[in-house]
Amino acid sequence: MPRIFSGIQPSGELHIGNYLGAVKNWVALQGTMESFFCVVDLHAITNPYVPADLRRRTREMAVSLLASGLDPERCTIFVQSDVPQHTELAWIFNAVTPLGELERQVQFKEKSARQEQVLAGILNYPILQAADILLYLADTVPVGEDQVQHLELSRVIARNWNARFATDAPFFPEPQPKLTPTRRVVGLDGQAKMSKSIGNTIGLMESSDESWNKLRSAVTDPQRVRKTDAGEPERCQTVYQLHRAFSPAATVAEVEENCRGAKWGCMDCKKVLHTNLMAELAPIQERGAALASAPERVTEILAAGAAKARSVASTTMAEVRERMGFLA
Repeated sequence: MPRIFSGIQPSGELHIGNYLGAVKNWVALQGTMESFFCVVDLHAITNPYVPADLRRRTREMAVSLLASGLDPERCTIFVQSDVPQHTELAWIFNAVTPLGELERQVQFKEKSARQEQVLAGILNYPILQAADILLYLADTVPVGEDQVQHLELSRVIARNWNARFATDAPFFPEPQPKLTPTRRVVGLDGQAKMSKSIGNTIGLMESSDESWNKLRSAVTDPQRVRKTDAGEPERCQTVYQLHRAFSPAATVAEVEENCRGAKWGCMDCKKVLHTNLMAELAPIQERGAALASAPERVTEILAAGAAKARSVASTTMAEVRERMGFLA
């Protein structure tokens, strides 16, 4: 069975951008491939943080992933720092990664431009990302469009290591992307990608009232000033995109007709979206509440996942150590 790996930073509970852009696809893929999904807390420490907050956010993210439908009977769910082989392989990959490849990464350029002091972890972030994937010999990685460049670097690293230490036959696969159906979710501001740091999101665990208060102020078609003005759904990026993600096909068709024909006002459209959004989120929220009230169950799932991940990772690293000439 082919193997997939993907990870998500512990920003706390998931928002609908994370859910549509990654996690919903993970849920669909689990069971079709041998699946490893990871809360990448080691990646999170490349930005300033409070230790207690990191611990809380890591657990909240695990709860959100399980509530969203990841099933520990069908996939492996674990926390990155519980598997020390991630950082071991990342250090090894430093020895085969050209500096220029790291410096040309778009995310490095963007993040370093915003910082007075650029930390080495931001430069080496994609090396750890490559180690995350290749440690499990994953050949497929479900990603959004913004991660494709990092995945290309993972292939370069695999190629470089194989050229030096696996000349008989490639050991590390060159992982291929599997783009998610919803590749980029526009935030409620109608401009930037959904991001918790910007505050243009709706959290998966937010109440119906909280979600509606955010959704009612979401940006719509800027050229539609009055309710009687004909609109264009494609200009209403956020609301129309969310309709296509959460509403039945018949409702999406109705949205298009009523928007172009000025039969609905934008608030009418948002009310229908809110109903369909909460219909999908309500079961997730119920599972999340049950998991939050049973913390020992979450601990057991993460511990079992980490044990399985360490077993696979140990096998990989034994081969890597042998091929690179380290003492047994």
